[in-house]
Amino acid sequence: MTVIYEINTLIWLGELSARHGRRVTLGDVPGEEWDEVARPGVDTVWLMGVWERSPAGLAIALRDPALLASFREALPDLTEADITGSPYCVRDYVVDPGLGGPEGLAEARAQLRSRGMRLLVDYVPNHVAADHPWLTGHPERLIQGTAEDLARSPEGFLDVGGRIFANGRDPYFAPWPDVVQLDAFSPDLRTATVDTLVSIGDQADGVRCDMAMLLMNDVFAKTWGDRAGPEPAEDFWPYVLPRVRARHPDMLFVAEAYWDLERALQEQGFDHCYDKRLYDRLVHEDAESVRAHLQADPAHQRGLVRFLENHDEPRAAATLPGGRGPAAAVTVATLPGATLWHEGQFEGRTVRPPVFLTRRPAEPVDDELRAFYARLLPATAAVRDGEWRPLATTGWPDNDTHRNLLAWTWTGADTRHIVIVNHSDAPAQAQIPLPWPDLAGRPHRLTDLLTGQVYDRDGDTLLAPGLFVDLPARHSHVLTVALGGPW
Repeated sequence: MTVIYEINTLIWLGELSARHGRRVTLGDVPGEEWDEVARPGVDTVWLMGVWERSPAGLAIALRDPALLASFREALPDLTEADITGSPYCVRDYVVDPGLGGPEGLAEARAQLRSRGMRLLVDYVPNHVAADHPWLTGHPERLIQGTAEDLARSPEGFLDVGGRIFANGRDPYFAPWPDVVQLDAFSPDLRTATVDTLVSIGDQADGVRCDMAMLLMNDVFAKTWGDRAGPEPAEDFWPYVLPRVRARHPDMLFVAEAYWDLERALQEQGFDHCYDKRLYDRLVHEDAESVRAHLQADPAHQRGLVRFLENHDEPRAAATLPGGRGPAAAVTVATLPGATLWHEGQFEGRTVRPPVFLTRRPAEPVDDELRAFYARLLPATAAVRDGEWRPLATTGWPDNDTHRNLLAWTWTGADTRHIVIVNHSDAPAQAQIPLPWPDLAGRPHRLTDLLTGQVYDRDGDTLLAPGLFVDLPARHSHVLTVALGGPW
C-alpha cells in the first residue's frame, strides 16, 4: 500500500546545504541523505514545491500584512531573504533552476527509483500565477472580468496588461490575491491540463492535485455561476485523467479533497484522496466517532490518504502532545489506504513553516518520538498485508471502557496481525474475540512489534470470550500472531 513521505523541497535543500557546507540541489543530494529519506515501508516521496515560483506572486505576498505576520510568527528572526513565492502560485511547470532544474529532478527521480521509491510532485489545477504564460498567450483558459468587476470587487479581480482576470478562489474563503482562476469549463483549458500532466508524467511518477474538488462540474458551477458559461456534459477529471493515463498508465493521482467529496473523486479516477474527516476525528473526537468513520466499505477506504499532518495542517507534535500523537500515528499507519508522513514529524517538530519561507526555526529533536517512529514504520510495513477487518470490543456491566478502544486485524496468506489503540486519556480494558476459527484447540504466541513484549495465549480463549486487553491511556498494541507453538 502507498506510503508517502512529504518533503518541503526548498527548506530541505537549504538545510542540506548548511550541513554539507556547499550548495546542494536536487541533482547532487548526497547518497546518505537519500538513504535517510528511504525509510522502511515508504514507497513514494513527495517533493513539495519543485516548480517555478512567481515573482509577481511574491510581490503581492510581500504587501500582505496578515501573511507577513504569519511568517514572523513561524520564524521570529525573519528577513526578506527568507521569503519566496508560494509553490502553489506556479509561474510555469518547469523545475525551478535554483533547485537544480529539470536535470536535477531527473537525478532525484533516479536516486529514488534505485531505492525502490516513486517520485510525487504537485499539480495545481485550479489557478496559476499572474505572470504565467497563459495570461498573455491563452486568456481563454482563465476566468475573465471587466473593469466594472475590478472597480466593484478589487479583492476578487486584477488587471494584467489591461486585461481583467478573476483571482483564484475557494467558494468558502476570500479570493487568493496572488493567483488567477482557471476556467474548468473551457475545452482549451482541459486539453492544456492533459498536456501539462503528460509532461509532468514524463518527469515524475505521480501528482498530488491541489484542491482537486474545485474543478468538479457542480462545485465549479456553484463557485463561478454565469462567468463559467455552460456546464460541459463531461466532468473535468473524467475527461482529463483517462487521457493522461493513455500516455502514463501507472501514474499515481492523489487528490487534496474536502467536503466529503472523496468518494466522488475516487469514482472520477483518483487513486487516493485526502481523508480529512479521519484527521478531524482523531484530533477532536472520541473513539466512537473514529470507529463510525471506519465502517465505510473497504474499497473506498483503500482509496483514502490517512495523515496527522502535512504542509497545510499544524504539526502533530503541537496538536497531539504526549501520548496522543503516537496512538494516532498507530491508527493512521495500520488502516487500509495510503499513509502520508511529513518531514519533521518523526523528530517532533512543532512549528509549521508557511510554504512561502525558505527557512524554518531550529528545534530540538524529540529522541523518544523519533525512536517510536523508528519502530512503527517497519512494524506497519509488515502488518498491512492481506485483508483488513475491524473488530468488536466487549466489556463488563461495571466497566464499559472498551468503548475507548479501536481494534482491527490484518490477515495475509502467511501472516496475522492485531492492532488495538486506546483512543482516550484513561486506561481501558476489553475482551476482543478474534476472527480466526483455526485458533481453536492449541496455544498461540502474540508478539508486540512496538515493544517486543510476548504473550502466550490459549486459542479457544482468543475466540471466546476473546483476547483480554488492558491498555493505559493512549497506548497501543501492534501484535503479530504465531500459530500453534512450540516457539
